[in-house]
Amino acid sequence: MKRIPLFALLASLCALLFCSACGERPVVTSPDGRITLRVAADADGPTWSVEVDGEPLLLPSRLGVRTREALIAGTRIASVRHSSFDEEWTQPWGENKLVRNHCNEMTVTLRGAGDVALTLRARAFDDGVAFRYEWSVAGCDTLAVTDELTEFRFADEPGTLSWSIPGNFETYELQYREQPVAEIADANTPFTFRTAAGLYGSVHEAALYDYPEMVLRRDSAGVLKADLAPLPDGVKAYVPATFTTPWRTVQIGSRAVDLINSALILNLNEPSKIADTSWITPQKYVGVWWGMHLGTQVWTMGPRHGATTANALRHIDFAAENNIQGVLFEGWNQGWENWGGNQHFDYVEPYADFDLERIAAYARERGVELWMHAETGGNIPEFERQLEAAMQRYAELGIRTLKTGYAGGFKGGYLHHSQYGVQHYQRVVETAARYGIMRDVHEPIKETGIRRTWPNMMTREGARGMEWNAWSEGNSAEYLCTLPFVRLLSGPMDYTPGIFDIDYSRAKADKGRIEWNGPNGDCCIKTTLARQIANWVIIYSPLQMAADLIENYEGHPAFRFFRDFDADCDWSEALQGEIGDYIVVARRAGERFFLGAGTDGEARTLTQPLGFLQPGVRYTATIYADAPDSAANPEAYRIEERTVTAADTLEIVMAACGGQAVPFLPQHAKRHAAARNHPQSGDPHIHRGGGAGLGPDPCGARPRAGIRDGGPGAVRCGE
Repeated sequence: MKRIPLFALLASLCALLFCSACGERPVVTSPDGRITLRVAADADGPTWSVEVDGEPLLLPSRLGVRTREALIAGTRIASVRHSSFDEEWTQPWGENKLVRNHCNEMTVTLRGAGDVALTLRARAFDDGVAFRYEWSVAGCDTLAVTDELTEFRFADEPGTLSWSIPGNFETYELQYREQPVAEIADANTPFTFRTAAGLYGSVHEAALYDYPEMVLRRDSAGVLKADLAPLPDGVKAYVPATFTTPWRTVQIGSRAVDLINSALILNLNEPSKIADTSWITPQKYVGVWWGMHLGTQVWTMGPRHGATTANALRHIDFAAENNIQGVLFEGWNQGWENWGGNQHFDYVEPYADFDLERIAAYARERGVELWMHAETGGNIPEFERQLEAAMQRYAELGIRTLKTGYAGGFKGGYLHHSQYGVQHYQRVVETAARYGIMRDVHEPIKETGIRRTWPNMMTREGARGMEWNAWSEGNSAEYLCTLPFVRLLSGPMDYTPGIFDIDYSRAKADKGRIEWNGPNGDCCIKTTLARQIANWVIIYSPLQMAADLIENYEGHPAFRFFRDFDADCDWSEALQGEIGDYIVVARRAGERFFLGAGTDGEARTLTQPLGFLQPGVRYTATIYADAPDSAANPEAYRIEERTVTAADTLEIVMAACGGQAVPFLPQHAKRHAAARNHPQSGDPHIHRGGGAGLGPDPCGARPRAGIRDGGPGAVRCGE
């Protein structure tokens, strides 16, 4: 006889006791029957708990919201209602354009003192659970939320391993920590974990509007509970008396990649509020950006100004010639000379050496999208004063994508992730939608699936991106193998991948290089070139950048991958991986498939069946892989072509900190013109950075002392 856990028995008894009149038990189970969420209530208030396959994952954990006006919790269950739904819906873009939403729902009404009613709406999916608070308090117009009581009591805190960043209300650009849950004092979400039994999960939130972000923080009683970013007066949020909170979510899977393949966060958001989404289109882009971070260019006018008319035209030409849809310009507008001071920017008026009208006309002529960057420096009042006029001007010029930045403290003591910040970020999204403009946000509020409702909200930063490699210790290969299992669970990221000049030899040769954000003389990319290519597949974004200086791509054989790559994918699946160790992802765009794989500091060989390909179709697989000496010379790579079908298996051989990228082109399809002059099937070509290799250097690379033989000057993983 199977033993029933004591807590589960007690929860069931409480449910029967407090819900005898409602006719239904306060329990909701996933469609496949594996996951169960229970609600109970007694004199101490309501609780929730979660079981998976009959075993406890979350022990009874407190529920409720405290306001100045009332405690919204409830000590008795007044009613329970159950429903189910199963639907398929489509989105104009996304990792998967067709999404299934299949869950069971439970609505629990709780009542307490003063007859204040709290509705707990809970949903159980095959890939996790979620709930939110809904209430209506009579006798007032506005409530001041002072605390959220939601707890997360893990059944086995010492035996459950977690990956997270600290619970900081100002930034997400922090290093991941791998710690037992019992050692966590605070953590932002997504908060990813693995139990001792090998169950994977992640705590996050969905549909964050008009409310502060939630982090997890251990309280004085030693319990992990929700903590909300406060306003300057200490109140967490001012909300209407009738209100619905964001969803509190727990994704659950048997494998680490199950979390990546989950659509739970998206399914908890409302359908699109934009009726005509035809103008919302994924794209690839390059831009005037990386040079500023390297210190070879600057944002302000002068001899080293990056955003000049001449440089803009050059980038537009490069994009047009390489099947790239967009070009980003940063530092084009007046006000950058105030950086670090009063932070006054003009979001319409360009610098004198940036002829905006001419550049916009030339981009239209060449069929290239013009992107503008608007840095705020955290000066929200000034940005909002100019917002309408700026959007109108961008629309007049045919600019359909706006990148914004918030690198600086908000005025008035407001925190980035407070209700004030959430409201601002959403105000910009909705204003942009009225003008037909897509959004890319750096220093954002975390993604919570609102891209379903507002699909012009395309991508965000919200983690340590590529720029950190230019002026800090950088991002390790382990970090890149952690990112898909934590930050990317929330949504797309503008990581800005694809650096080919691994050791920055071109930048370091520039004697006028500026160390503007700390010592950068020893900075470099801590992966192989093949892994940089693979990141275009692994790190999902519908707006995907080739971030390096365009001169490092010109004439480079490996850049063919980006020319062939399509950011507008139809289907995606994480095929295998372990958090922080390795990852393999496949995506389909039309008839073409793309695979990206990456490893940590350990060399690794993986076997990957190609069953995701269309059965009965022969594909040309172009394999961009690490060379035998890539561990010592990270710019060394090999290109090989072979014919494959869905019945074949691919051996993925990766050097330490390396990777592999493979486009699969159906042989009946017309090949892209850029791909015609390439080695034929079965003919591997090995290329080594610094001119090493057989015969003339096909990349036209610069000589690099010590690299070709892995000597003292070689760039190694982790250095």
